Amino acid sequence: MQTSCFNVSVHLRDAHPSVGSKAKRLVDIVGALVGLLITAIIAIPIVIAIQLDDPGPVFFSQMRCGLHGRTFRIWKFRSMVVGAERLKDQVENQAKGLIFKNEDDPRQTKVGRFLRRTSLDELPQFWNVLKGDMSLVGTRPPTPDEVSRYEHHHHQRLSVKPGLTGLWQASGRSAIKDFEEIVTMDLLYQQNWSVGYDLYLIFKTVGAVLASKGAC
Repeated sequence: MQTSCFNVSVHLRDAHPSVGSKAKRLVDIVGALVGLLITAIIAIPIVIAIQLDDPGPVFFSQMRCGLHGRTFRIWKFRSMVVGAERLKDQVENQAKGLIFKNEDDPRQTKVGRFLRRTSLDELPQFWNVLKGDMSLVGTRPPTPDEVSRYEHHHHQRLSVKPGLTGLWQASGRSAIKDFEEIVTMDLLYQQNWSVGYDLYLIFKTVGAVLASKGAC
């Protein structure tokens, strides 16, 4: 049963035009299929590397909040030690506001650092895009704990589907550590949204990944 990260009747606003766009959904489906094909091709060496470096589950999954706060399970290649979530309190949060970031997170494995730097750990999320939980471009999906501490204006960022990338990732990626700045850029994306703008951000993100400027 699908649940919500908050009381939708209180926080739900009018649906953003991107939500009902058939063109955006077509781009998502085509992009997800291409992404899953790439994932299938390189998954074997990634799986072997993860197991040799730190034996355990290949995938990491976590509940996140998506469109209008509806929860879904996100998937990644595991980039941290087994049980990393239990060690989170021991790691310094270098970000400001309702996000968690640490550029030199000690929980990361050696292979995990490479996967994050190249964003290869994100590849399984093409499955989330194909299912419709996510889009190629949107906002990064927060955790329920983060959303529980949102102020009223923060909820507007959940009026579009969460994305593999977005304006703030394509513009600054992990260099941006101020949550309010991220919210501002998320809302700016919503104001300027078009299918052409999505394509622009996709190609800009690919360029950033190839230049290894950091993980989303």
